Amino acid sequence: MILNQYYLECLSHASYLVGDETTGKAVVIDPRRDIAEYVADAQQAGLQITHVIETHLHADFLSGHLELAAATGAEIVFGEAAPVEFAAVKLADGSWIDLGHVRLQILETPGHTPESICITAYEGDATEPSCVFTGDTLFIGDVGRPDLLSSVGHTADDLGKQLYHSLHTKLMPLPDSVKVYPAHGAGSACGKNLSTETMSTMGEQRALNYALQPMSEQQFIDIVTEGQPAAPGYFVFDAITNRKERELFDETQPPRALSLLEFDSAVNDGAIIIDTRQAMDFAAGHLIGSLSVGLDGRFAEYAGSLVEPHAQIVLVCEPGAEVEATTRLARIGFDNVVGYLAEPMQVMAENPERVEQASRLTVEQLREVLTNTPDVQLVDIRNPGELAVGSIEPAAFLPLGSLAMQLDQLDPARPTVVYCAGGYRSSAGASLLRTHGFEDVSDLLGGYAAWEAMPA
Repeated sequence: MILNQYYLECLSHASYLVGDETTGKAVVIDPRRDIAEYVADAQQAGLQITHVIETHLHADFLSGHLELAAATGAEIVFGEAAPVEFAAVKLADGSWIDLGHVRLQILETPGHTPESICITAYEGDATEPSCVFTGDTLFIGDVGRPDLLSSVGHTADDLGKQLYHSLHTKLMPLPDSVKVYPAHGAGSACGKNLSTETMSTMGEQRALNYALQPMSEQQFIDIVTEGQPAAPGYFVFDAITNRKERELFDETQPPRALSLLEFDSAVNDGAIIIDTRQAMDFAAGHLIGSLSVGLDGRFAEYAGSLVEPHAQIVLVCEPGAEVEATTRLARIGFDNVVGYLAEPMQVMAENPERVEQASRLTVEQLREVLTNTPDVQLVDIRNPGELAVGSIEPAAFLPLGSLAMQLDQLDPARPTVVYCAGGYRSSAGASLLRTHGFEDVSDLLGGYAAWEAMPA
């Protein structure tokens, strides 16, 4: 069996190419939209991609099943319960995909979503699987959260019960030696305790995964739903779009370079400016009205939290970063990139009246502000699980994933300081406030980690 894992750090997303060396047939599991790497690797290994298998309707990225099917002629495969609106094969629990020496079996494992499946892989005449592709049902160190679909008619309680039984009846009976390959790792908002490891075994997970320890169904629901991160704003959009026919992403088409006149025309028509440079460079000088979402971090996830899915976008990037920024946005279905500003540093140098700096405070400066500015509002944009290590009082707790929808809880007339764990998200959050009329906004350099490292 040929098995390649493709791991995107920026989305904590894992996808897989599984091939049979004897027949040359292969499947791709949970692909991203930029598919060239799968196709190239399959060709190099002498494989034909015959199936694209989706373990469920993903919410955190737009899947590449339509792109791969168009490029290779492969069949798209979902579990029987998937409500998709395009041509797909829906396989019931226990169904097989026979590649030859390698055989794949579908396991219905509802819970994270109603249509979730896992896939066990058998080699030769083996009666036990060698590995299992668990999608978002079982992670390394965690399980898929059952509360993401609460806004579209599924309660966390009902899905939690299904997840409990899926784990206990379908996955936990697998032998200790079975390798576990999930769809996500640490940093994903699809769980709260995901490991940095990208594979494990059922034996290790049975021993170490908190959610697989002996407990009642209700205890399981309580512990799994508590402290989950705020879901980024684009999740519902992606979950719905992944079931539909849509335009294909052409990764060979580069974004368009825009003159300042074209850039201004797009902004006047409502386009959002996203500055993808590092936070310190943004703070040193940026075009007024820009959002700061650095390409050096979880760019797509946070851009998708600050910008509406159908918004037109113009980019300000370091030279050569435009393709990467456009591709990352396409991975979450944000296809409306008008283009990028050509020669942004020259534009800012020649138009200083259009440039502003962003205030970033050191820990010492923040302590002084809290002492001498009684009406300052402090905004903590971390996720719920991060609060366990402590917080800076008195702070309003508004996670970045939902900040854009909760701005009415803040007073734009008051001086405001935003902080996160390390300083990346706070630059984004502070820039969002500025674009909504908050005039006196700063963020904390180094975030809560810096605050804790320098006790008063």
